[in-house]
Amino acid sequence: MTSEVIVGVILGTYALQQEVDVHTAFAEQLKHWRATRHLSQLDLALTAGVSQRHVSWLETGKSAPSRDMVVRLAEALDVPLRERNTLLGSAGFAAIYSERQVDAEQMRPIRDALEAMLAHHDPYPAFVLDRCWRVVMLNTSASRILTVFGNVDALWQRVDPSGARSLARLTFHPDGMRPYIENLGELAASFAYRIRSDLQSIGDPDQRAELADVLTLVSSETVGAEVAQPLLPILPLTLRLPSARISLMSVIATFGTPLDVTVDELRIESFYPADEPSKQLLLQMADHSE
Repeated sequence: MTSEVIVGVILGTYALQQEVDVHTAFAEQLKHWRATRHLSQLDLALTAGVSQRHVSWLETGKSAPSRDMVVRLAEALDVPLRERNTLLGSAGFAAIYSERQVDAEQMRPIRDALEAMLAHHDPYPAFVLDRCWRVVMLNTSASRILTVFGNVDALWQRVDPSGARSLARLTFHPDGMRPYIENLGELAASFAYRIRSDLQSIGDPDQRAELADVLTLVSSETVGAEVAQPLLPILPLTLRLPSARISLMSVIATFGTPLDVTVDELRIESFYPADEPSKQLLLQMADHSE
């Protein structure tokens, strides 16, 4: 056997092994996301408009998906865009969803929309958060609320020295808002549920570690927490401040049909007064700041 033939056999074997590895990586990812969404192979097949046999062959590595098939399955599984890029990579395809910084020029329409929403929501607090609960933007009222707890920069340094500025960490850190939360146990249980739900949709190891660390902080307050009979159809955040009591409920909004990873991960958390005294307090705080 000539050296050229030997080299050809080696390269062919290597290429075949690479193809097998790609099929296996995608198969494992697909099974993971199907299990995360609690879907059977039949459920996924019906949602994606393919045969159950094809789903089965993809999960065993017998078949290789096309790029369009990866996207179709990801849509059926409601996989976040960041993880769709990962899923495409596991099948041997390049990422198709961009990831721009919020301050990039191409993001100007998004920034304008966010700034308009935040400004319109004053005198009530509102935050723009990413999927790790990091504060991306906030309105004047939100900044005003944070000053109640002291110097804002020093506050963030105490509760989140990494500089991430996690709103969840600020809420439950002992040097943050936690000592002032009247319904701490109930609120922590609700936050823990939300964070666990977020973790199910995150594949990035650094982001998972960041959220898991916050979950540890939150979960420490849920032990033995009893959920009282609610007086409202939602669970408010109730703060007992030195000179006042304020109760807030939140509404979360996201962008529809995002095609950018950053946009997909943004959410706007807008707080409203849960009772009339809280409404009047927020109005008074706005008046006094003018």
